[in-house]
Amino acid sequence: MNSALGYQLSRNSYGRLVFTNQSGLVQEGVVPVRSFPITEPDQGIALIDPNGHELAWIDRLIDLPEDYRGLIESELSSREFMPEIKRILKVSSFITPNTWRVETDRGDATFILKGEEDIRRLTLSALMITDSHGIHFLIRDRLSLDRHSRKLLDHFL
Repeated sequence: MNSALGYQLSRNSYGRLVFTNQSGLVQEGVVPVRSFPITEPDQGIALIDPNGHELAWIDRLIDLPEDYRGLIESELSSREFMPEIKRILKVSSFITPNTWRVETDRGDATFILKGEEDIRRLTLSALMITDSHGIHFLIRDRLSLDRHSRKLLDHFL
């Protein structure tokens, strides 16, 4: 038991995250949830039980022991999939629905944008684009995109 934290984290034989509190109560299937996944991904993480109840709050991931941090980061990466768009290569039409060809941090991708409402502003320069299958694509800073990408994007903003 990590007495500084008051709880213990481990993985069971099925690969599920297990939380044990100070009293010895064991909770399997714990899920880490980021409060601000885009703007502050390493701060404000809750450990949630399968019923949606918060078991523990983590102010900063960096403050955890390395083994706990590794467990949580591993769990988060297996649950979160949000490719970051680096370049917009082509848009089939400026009328939706249309097909976008983009370069992401995970390779090239093609997706269908159903409507302009599927492009959401997260901050002044960050955007989230949701494709027709519900996959979220992140543009962390639209102003840092190349000129061609910004020009294509501007038609939809």
